[in-house]
Amino acid sequence: MKYFFLSDGWTTGRVWEFGGLWNELAWQRKPYIRRLNLSIREQGEILWLYQVEETVLMVEVKPENGSQTTIGQVVLKRLMTAEQVIERLCSQRD
Repeated sequence: MKYFFLSDGWTTGRVWEFGGLWNELAWQRKPYIRRLNLSIREQGEILWLYQVEETVLMVEVKPENGSQTTIGQVVLKRLMTAEQVIERLCSQRD
């Protein structure tokens, strides 16, 4: 599995795998993306931990409907390993 943190008020969009944009017809399913019940607080924002399957290379994220922001979308290209997530969670305890 791979992981990423996403700010409260943002949602996932398109997903890329090794062959390009995720093709639901070819895979016969949507990609596995799940928000876990773990979060960290950074600079006053809540960042939720998401889990994605190993096949996922990149994830587009964007503000949820009605969110007031100047950023339209972002593509996350460096997803985290479980070890990196544990390090990040532990560093929040200091």
